[in-house]
Amino acid sequence: MKIKQVHHVAYRCIDAKQTVEWYGKHLNMNFVLAIAENEVPSTKAPDPYMHVFLDAGNGNILAFFELPTQPPMDRDRNTPNWVQHLALEVESMDELLAAKERLVAAGIDVIGPVNHTIFKSIYFFDPNGHRLELAANTGTPEMMERLDAVKWEMLEEWAQTRKAPKHAAWMHAPEAKA
Repeated sequence: MKIKQVHHVAYRCIDAKQTVEWYGKHLNMNFVLAIAENEVPSTKAPDPYMHVFLDAGNGNILAFFELPTQPPMDRDRNTPNWVQHLALEVESMDELLAAKERLVAAGIDVIGPVNHTIFKSIYFFDPNGHRLELAANTGTPEMMERLDAVKWEMLEEWAQTRKAPKHAAWMHAPEAKA
């Protein structure tokens, strides 16, 4: 078996309508589908929900569940805020900078652009507290080849030491950031 693509990724939301409107307004995602039931199909648990689906481009679907009878949403307190996030690719640096400008104008706090050498990103939170990243690729084919050549060595070293391997330290050197 080989995975064809991601069918959808689902997160919880506080308010399905607010979430659909926010993603439409700020990320230009179209609302494509809603499913609502009083029983969970997979478990048969009596648990009413609204399940909304948004078009994230190129066949990618971002979905949310509103669960009104469950305890309030929270996050994994043992994981730093910056770890769990959804990264979405934009076409260019111009689009990334324009998106940042629109988000800031709408009163949304934005970090970045952050230079990751092979891409640049901005970071912000949706109204549900989910961290989002918009990224524009900036890496060259040569950079990607260098990273590909060391990925297994890096993983093996990490597995043995739990310390960051230095195989790709060039990505963080000042000259790479220019």
